[in-house]
Amino acid sequence: MDTVTRRVGRKRGVGHNGNMIHQLPSTQDAWITSFDGTLRSLCTHATAAPPVWVEDVSRVQHATDAPFDAQETRLSATERAESGALMRINHVGEVCAQALYNAQALGARIWCRNEQLARHFEAAGREEGLHLAWTKQRLNDLGDRPSVLNPFWYAGAFAIGLLASRLGEATSLGFVVETERQVEAHLAGHLDRLPVNDTASRAVVAQMKADEARHANDAQKAGAAELPRAVKLVMKAAAKVMTTVAHKI
Repeated sequence: MDTVTRRVGRKRGVGHNGNMIHQLPSTQDAWITSFDGTLRSLCTHATAAPPVWVEDVSRVQHATDAPFDAQETRLSATERAESGALMRINHVGEVCAQALYNAQALGARIWCRNEQLARHFEAAGREEGLHLAWTKQRLNDLGDRPSVLNPFWYAGAFAIGLLASRLGEATSLGFVVETERQVEAHLAGHLDRLPVNDTASRAVVAQMKADEARHANDAQKAGAAELPRAVKLVMKAAAKVMTTVAHKI
């Protein structure tokens, strides 16, 4: 990562290579922004999701070339229950993604002092926000509910994101790469398990999978470090606990 990237944000202006340099917010402002993100992730009512869903449904449809079937008329009770459980898991994953990117943006500002990196995390978080809305809408359509443990999942993921950012920019980006790769594999498994007739959920998961792969590649290009194998195994174990619990509650 070059000098301009490392030092970006220290004052407003244009760097010697023509890149815009953004002004870093104060530590207090960074925490306030992060807290606002937390409230938006956990307290936004379901009515906030449909406009995003409607706006982006054509993009989701295009991912699989499948017809959009929001009425669920072709699903049996068993299929509907399985789809609901899988989409609840995916919704929890997106809650965690909001927490991770929020925490890593905060860490980029208060520890790395890198506003460009913080904005990188925020941009990815905004796209994950679409995933959060899509999965919540699918739960509504399927007559199911989010996990009652979402505040717990968010708090845990936020703490992990802060820890990753405290270990430095390369490690923080490396954590993104490994997280997104594991999520991509997890979503591929869901495509195998979702009912064939649930074209809407399958379209959502396919688009999410493509987006997660791109996020991993973007983080890799930004200078991610390879995480130790032991860390990757711990991450997989933690994800297994989350998915097992979220499938039920």
